[in-house]
Amino acid sequence: MDIKEKFGNRLKTLRKEKGLSQEELAEKSGLNRPYISGIEQGKRNVSLEVMEKLAEALGVGIEELVRF
Repeated sequence: MDIKEKFGNRLKTLRKEKGLSQEELAEKSGLNRPYISGIEQGKRNVSLEVMEKLAEALGVGIEELVRF
């Protein structure tokens, strides 16, 4: 499993723990749902800016996103 897949799995886990759909996470983060889906599938290489948006939308620190 590569880093993109690990990150995607972690994002999906955190999103579900927060009770959010991909659509809700997309709305809160300012990203679109297909992009969120691509991240969760390990198909997207995520920038630090995107990581920050996702962390803020989930109410966690960036370090939580990379705790695999």
